[in-house]
Amino acid sequence: MNTSAMTNSSPRWHSLPWFLILFFLSTTFSVISVSSSASQDIYYEHCSSIVAGSQPYQVPLSKLPLPRTHNGYYTGGDKLHNQNSDSYYPSFSNSISLSTRAVHETGISGLFKVELSLTVGVSNIYFQDRRRRNSVTFKLQGYWSEPKGNLCAVGTGSTYSKEDYLLKLSALLKLSNLTKSTIITSLISGTLQSLSSDNEDSYFEPISMFLFPQMNYQYTYVSDDSKHAFSGGSDHLPKGLPLGSLPTQTFCSIVSRRINQFNLKYSGGCVSAKNCSNPLDESTGYMPTIMSLSEIKCSEDKERMRVLVEFANGSYIDYYRHFSPKMTLIGEGSWDGTKNQLCIVACRFMGMAQSFADAHLGDCSTMLTLRFPEVWSIRGASSIVGQIWSKKSVNESGYFDKIMFQSDSNRGGAFASTAKYEYSKIDIASKSCSNPSKTKGKIYPDAFSNEMRIDMSVKNSKGEVGWGYSVPISVGNQLHQYSSSVESEEPANFNSSGPVNISYHIDITVNSMISPLNASSTSYKRVEIIAEGLYDAETGSLCMVGCGTLDSNDHAPTNDYLDCKILVKIKFPPTNKRNAGRIKGSIESTRVKSDHLYFEVLDFSAYAYYTDEAANWRMDAEIIMVLISTTLSCVFVGLQLFHVKRNSHVLPFTSLVMLSILTLGYMIPLVLNFEALFLRNSRGRSIFFDSGGWIEANEVIVRIVGMVAFLFQFRLLHRTWSARRGDGNQKALWIAEKRVLFVVLPLCAAGALVAVIANWGNNENDVIDTYSLRSTNPRSLWGDLKSYAGLVLDGFLLPQILLNLFWNSRERALSCGFYMGNTLVRLLPHAYDLYRAHNYFHQYDGSYIYANPGADFYSTAWDVVIPLGGLVFALIIYLQQKFGGRFFFPRRFRELEGYEKVPVVSDA
Repeated sequence: MNTSAMTNSSPRWHSLPWFLILFFLSTTFSVISVSSSASQDIYYEHCSSIVAGSQPYQVPLSKLPLPRTHNGYYTGGDKLHNQNSDSYYPSFSNSISLSTRAVHETGISGLFKVELSLTVGVSNIYFQDRRRRNSVTFKLQGYWSEPKGNLCAVGTGSTYSKEDYLLKLSALLKLSNLTKSTIITSLISGTLQSLSSDNEDSYFEPISMFLFPQMNYQYTYVSDDSKHAFSGGSDHLPKGLPLGSLPTQTFCSIVSRRINQFNLKYSGGCVSAKNCSNPLDESTGYMPTIMSLSEIKCSEDKERMRVLVEFANGSYIDYYRHFSPKMTLIGEGSWDGTKNQLCIVACRFMGMAQSFADAHLGDCSTMLTLRFPEVWSIRGASSIVGQIWSKKSVNESGYFDKIMFQSDSNRGGAFASTAKYEYSKIDIASKSCSNPSKTKGKIYPDAFSNEMRIDMSVKNSKGEVGWGYSVPISVGNQLHQYSSSVESEEPANFNSSGPVNISYHIDITVNSMISPLNASSTSYKRVEIIAEGLYDAETGSLCMVGCGTLDSNDHAPTNDYLDCKILVKIKFPPTNKRNAGRIKGSIESTRVKSDHLYFEVLDFSAYAYYTDEAANWRMDAEIIMVLISTTLSCVFVGLQLFHVKRNSHVLPFTSLVMLSILTLGYMIPLVLNFEALFLRNSRGRSIFFDSGGWIEANEVIVRIVGMVAFLFQFRLLHRTWSARRGDGNQKALWIAEKRVLFVVLPLCAAGALVAVIANWGNNENDVIDTYSLRSTNPRSLWGDLKSYAGLVLDGFLLPQILLNLFWNSRERALSCGFYMGNTLVRLLPHAYDLYRAHNYFHQYDGSYIYANPGADFYSTAWDVVIPLGGLVFALIIYLQQKFGGRFFFPRRFRELEGYEKVPVVSDA
């Protein structure tokens, strides 16, 4: 009867899942339908007067009639990036990006339903030390009318409130001039408005924006017929390299980087913004010193591009810069193959005083030419040079004269390898300096080596300081590996005997009061010097004549902006000395003191970061020491195993706490570095050491030998544990072992707590280095704890000493080879650290293979205290095993027992 009932009811149970599925689907469709209906209602409420909607087709278009992305800038929307009053940056990148996700055709020709994603750049929002985001993204749906160029869409986004909870934002997007045919003066403009009431937390101020058009762009200002307009703008530019000779050999790579920064060089007689040729609007009130070019869109086949020309008054242009229409132009560029130069026509932004929604472009009278010099010299060693000028007449408003610009001498090195350097001051340099006599046995840096790059500190006779660096430009006829960490290769036919021609780029930042090229309005001033001269690798002496860039008010009557009356001397220390010492030099003016361009001598010095044969020898020696130490550890543990095999009755008297510490000391490094056996990546070390493969191969050997030592140590621990457990008469020994544990554990915990407190104290007391203006790196808590663990391993005999003390044992539980050998293995790194500190320069502190400070305490004090402590522990073990565990107690305390000794019955 029950079976029948179950059989009859089964169809109902089988139909239940289908019923649930149908119910779920119908509910889902209803929710989607309601949501879609609500979205349509919002759209018709706000957009029907702009773009009337229509029923879209279900299948989206495979080929989009709109570009995938439109980029631009915006203003307004304060609450989007001020949700937290503690926003870290007062300025931010006010960029905006509109992405097309899907486009559907409708029954009306030229009307499309669009699904969009709008990303608004905002300032970094911080809450309780957590950075949230630097952008807000809206998902939008709406309609685009192709004939009218209007688009209207509604949707939602999200951001965080002041109280750190997520806010849902409702927004309305309106765009105009989104047409299919565009020119340089065309901009897509629009607004993004909040659909929340102004008293709600989700409300934000209206955003006005403009986007750069992308569809069917027509280059109207840089056609082939218009290239004659640039003929007068390249009179003073050096001959340029053809496009095909550049390493990239592509037109679009010219401005492919996000920021191409150039220094502006004004003509003579320019004292202030009022009487200077200023490429900006007069209302800005100052002259820009930096210009950058960034790509908007590029056509490789037509060799045409659109670029953003931005100006700044600072020393650099930040990647996350805030867009300012007064400081920005938009240009069209094309390549002129006859003169090997990039020609750009730039237009100014108009109608953007209050809102970006009315933005348009006009006044396309600014011209630029840009070349890659075929020949570098002391008067110009930049990979890119150019001019900017106005084609207006002198009497017209907005006119400005030609302004030279060039890339930083330490930037744009991608084009440097195809250029040549032309020397012109070698004779003057050879007469200005006397070459010191050669010294036998001393070796100095090779002219092509990385040691020729210098990071230096600068000071005058009063001790006022500055800082800077110097980088070789060329050696002989070959350019140095410019702005690269890769060492230059010496040509096969290069003659390195005797002095060789060399050129340098020197960049220093000094107090304006000691500036070699006179004072400025700022407290610190950056000075660039291009120098050339002779370097003798047999004496380490470098003597050069330099040309430094002048301030605009210091120009000579000939409008020359260079001071070429500068003498630079540098002396390199030998590379084969264990303590390399410092590189020393000077920068001095050869002018008379009455000359207004004269400056007093600036002395500079720098650490000599040599990677010489002594360093390689040290690395090889450390590898061998690691192998020897690890092998000896295996031998000493093996001796203890042999000892307990011959004297099995001593096993229970060995401290399990001591053996556990030693076992963990072998196991933890294996667990943390086990991937080194198979997955080790030697790239990082190979960069610094030519023997990277040798290091990696020996690391694998060290891990294998370490694993053998761990297995031996674990075997010893297992045998001791079994012997202690196997005899039921060892209760008193267990009590003594617990006492050892009760002493050792609190002692280790207290030491760890001291290490943590010391770490916090050290990091709180870190100070800013006033010379480099950089904070010292805080000590890692994990690193300090690892060092403390190394200290615990150094004192591995303490648990055995305590067990002997509590048990008052005279048993020879440890072989002399075990406790003395392991003590020496633990103490040898400290002896080596003392040797290394007195024989090697501190620059190698980051390349430890043996005696690594990250695994123990290393300093002169610790290197003395720890070995003495280890030897004292070993001596105590020796005396305990000969005279008893309490031999150092008065006689009346030696025989006091807290438990009864039970004789151990041997297996025999």
